Amino acid sequence: MRAVIQRVSRAQVTSEGELLGKIGRGLLVLLGVTHEDTTAEAARLAGKISRLRIFPDEAGKMNLAASTVQAELLVVSQFTLYADTRSGNRPGYSAAARPETAIPLYESFVSSLRSLGHEVATGEFGADMQVELVNDGPVTIILDTDEF
Repeated sequence: MRAVIQRVSRAQVTSEGELLGKIGRGLLVLLGVTHEDTTAEAARLAGKISRLRIFPDEAGKMNLAASTVQAELLVVSQFTLYADTRSGNRPGYSAAARPETAIPLYESFVSSLRSLGHEVATGEFGADMQVELVNDGPVTIILDTDEF
């Protein structure tokens, strides 16, 4: 699994003019799933994000975790995180898991975040979505379960 995490002061996702999910201060998580991913990796990634110390403490130092500050989370599926751009100019997406594999893992990831006590809003898997956010900091972190 691969996640792009952005610390936000607010974020929302819409599709066809309908609001799907909205958060205040927290994290926007763009989530990509590949063929080899498992529910154990989904839980491990959720835990890592929950414990990621990227919120400022009283001295302004990034020292507090999402779990500590009761950060809201907005999770949006994004298969393009597994784009292969090594040849040519048109990305290939063969590394991205097909919906029958990706949807249960996406749902497992969201469920793991909720079991850690987070309020989690979501987009709609596979929909054409518009994501609006105010990146706070800016702070953007990329995590890949193959790297931890």
